[in-house]
Amino acid sequence: MDLPGLAHVRSGKVRDLYEVDDDHLLLVASDRVSTYDVVHPTPIPDKGRVLTGISAFWFARLADVVDNHLVTTDVEAFPAAAQPHRDHLRGRTMLVRRVDVVPFECVVRGYLAGSGWREYQETGEVCGVALPAGLHEASELPAPIFTPATKAADGEHDENVPFAVVEAAVGARLAATLRDLSVALYERGRAHAREQGIILADTKFEFGVRDGRVVLADEVMTPDSSRYWPADTWRPGTNPPSFDKQFVRDYATSTGWDKTPPAPELPADVVMATRGKYAEVYERITGRSFAALLEGELA
Repeated sequence: MDLPGLAHVRSGKVRDLYEVDDDHLLLVASDRVSTYDVVHPTPIPDKGRVLTGISAFWFARLADVVDNHLVTTDVEAFPAAAQPHRDHLRGRTMLVRRVDVVPFECVVRGYLAGSGWREYQETGEVCGVALPAGLHEASELPAPIFTPATKAADGEHDENVPFAVVEAAVGARLAATLRDLSVALYERGRAHAREQGIILADTKFEFGVRDGRVVLADEVMTPDSSRYWPADTWRPGTNPPSFDKQFVRDYATSTGWDKTPPAPELPADVVMATRGKYAEVYERITGRSFAALLEGELA
C-alpha cells in the first residue's frame, strides 16, 4: 500500500515495511493470508491486528529473557510522517528499531507435526536431531528441539537445515546463543499457553543483532508463526484441530489446488471461521478482549 511520506521498503506475504528514519521502521501487518508460501486473494478481516496484538503481548512478557526491536504500538506516538495514515496503521503496526537480521528461522518444536513429522517418518530424525522410535503424529517430544531453517525468498520454501549449517554461517557462539534463546522463549511461551488450555506445539523466531547484542524481532508466537492446539482435544496419533492458519491450509488442500500461484479464493465460511480462531487465540493468550483490540487497544 502506498503511504505518501513514508518510503516503502518491501512487502512480504503478510507484512509491509516502511522506512521512518535511519534508525526506525514501521512494520505493518496486513490481513493477507498465505498457504504453501502463496498469498490467497481473500483476506481474513482483522488478522493483522491479531498478529500485532499477540506479538506486542509476547515482546513485553519476554523482555526479561531477551531484548527486542519494538519501540511502540501506539500510533499517536509514531513520527509525524506516519500521522496522516494513523487510521490505516492503528492496531496493526509496530514502530521498531532497525536490526541486522540473522538469516535463519529459529524453529523450536515441542511436538511432532508438519515437516518434522514427515521427516521423522522417513529418517527417525528432525533436522539431524535423532528422536526415540515409536513416536506418532502430534506426540510430545522428550524435550524441545531446535530445528533451524533457511529464510527463503518470497514465493520460495524455507528449508530445514542441521545446526551445523547455522554454526558455519554465523559462527559457533552466535549459533549457540540463538539456539539457547529460542528454546528458552519457547518454554516460557508453552508454559503460559498451557495455563490457558492451549498447547504451543511449535513456533519460529527471528532474531537480529543491534549494537553487538542479539534482539528478538519480527513477530512472536503468533498463529501465523506457530501451531496452537486446544489442549482438551489433543491426542497423539491424530492431526489436532488448531487455532492457526492450518484451517485455511486444510481447505486449500481440499480443493485440489497444486500449491502454485494463484492460490484459490476462500469462501465466506472459511474466512469467518478462521477469523474466529484468530480472535479466540488472541483472547486466550493475552487475556484481553478482541473487541478492545478492534478499537486499537494493544496495551
